[in-house]
Amino acid sequence: MKKVKLPPLADRMRPRNLDEFVGQDHLVGPNGPIRKMMEEAEIPSMIFWGPPGTGKTTLARIIADTKGYAFLSFSAVLSGVKEVREAIEKARIYDWQGKRTILFVDEIHRFNKAQQDAFLPYIEKGTIILIGATTENPSFAVISPLLSRAIVYNFYKLTPAQIKLIINRALTDERGLKEYNPNVEPEAIDYIAEVADGDARVALNILEIAVLTSPDRNGTRHVGVDKIKEIVKEIPLLYDRKGEEYYNLISAFIKSLRGSDPDAALYWLARMIEAGADPLYIARRMVILASEDIGNADPQALMLAVACKEAVEFVGLPECVLPLAQTVIYLALAPKSNTAMSAYEKAAHDAKQHGSIPVPMHLRQAPTKWMKEWGYKKGYKYPHSYPEGIVPQDYLPEQLKGHRYYFPKEVGFEAELKRRLDKIRKLMDRN
Repeated sequence: MKKVKLPPLADRMRPRNLDEFVGQDHLVGPNGPIRKMMEEAEIPSMIFWGPPGTGKTTLARIIADTKGYAFLSFSAVLSGVKEVREAIEKARIYDWQGKRTILFVDEIHRFNKAQQDAFLPYIEKGTIILIGATTENPSFAVISPLLSRAIVYNFYKLTPAQIKLIINRALTDERGLKEYNPNVEPEAIDYIAEVADGDARVALNILEIAVLTSPDRNGTRHVGVDKIKEIVKEIPLLYDRKGEEYYNLISAFIKSLRGSDPDAALYWLARMIEAGADPLYIARRMVILASEDIGNADPQALMLAVACKEAVEFVGLPECVLPLAQTVIYLALAPKSNTAMSAYEKAAHDAKQHGSIPVPMHLRQAPTKWMKEWGYKKGYKYPHSYPEGIVPQDYLPEQLKGHRYYFPKEVGFEAELKRRLDKIRKLMDRN
């Protein structure tokens, strides 16, 4: 007889109640808000936000089962307006029968504004309780009217200990792999728990492949850590170029450079590169940082960052990680100053606030005799005609006379610039 094809292990081992649910104790623990709502109150519309494999879909199902609600589910990736209308129609029928409905929308961030808008009247009427799951920041991915009608709950990656609990349960549960009498080495379980990166589905998929592809010897299937490594090879790291994690990683990288921590900066660099980030984008960000956060405290930082960008373009992966790493170390250890940025911001403020103030006559060019007769360039003092190349003279418009934008720090090479500037300003103040 042909053996019935079973669903994947992750589906078979899906928790059926809160006692079997692992993780998210801040939500479903003894004092968790979702547990309390399930025990004592009506369930509101909610957005479950967190990484994949952390229990978002499972918890929505458990809520519906526990409360006796109808459960309708579809994925925003695979569904459109037609599926939404069909789900709403089913929910209406349940409503007429006196039964509440949870409409679960996986990856709700994939729906556009118009599609998300379609849920609003039915949430308002109580026809549906919407539970949306997303791996993206709801602030960016979910429309404001929907957010105002739902409670957002964060889901966190499962810990290695929680992953191991799930693995061990799958090895001994009738729904899981018990029939194969698996003997999985503790080191192999530890390894799965680490490489799964907090994703229970990934862990169970690896475990299932390992057990099913291991030979049956005397009624037992032995799985060692080498077997797991053979299956895993390389687990792609989380790095979505359009998602929040993209910005989180680059933010951690820049903050580590700014904070003068070369070790952390190298780690975040490696996280991005190993996950497939564009090295040229990283190089461009370092060029910006060299001016924004180092500036004249070490002018060589900008030259090195630009050279790194050129090297990345010229060499490409994988070798371009060498100039990237070299530049990361230099920028992290360089003295820091943001005075160039703050000086420009002050100047830009005056430029916007005071409008198009005419250029003082003595600073204008006078390429024709008529312009000279009109007073263009009249009174201009040529600095090279004076000792040290400096002469007291107004270079700002009359309305901005005395305004100062650049205040150098006593840091690195900028300390030398500060001494020069102090001397120049003393001479200028004689004017």
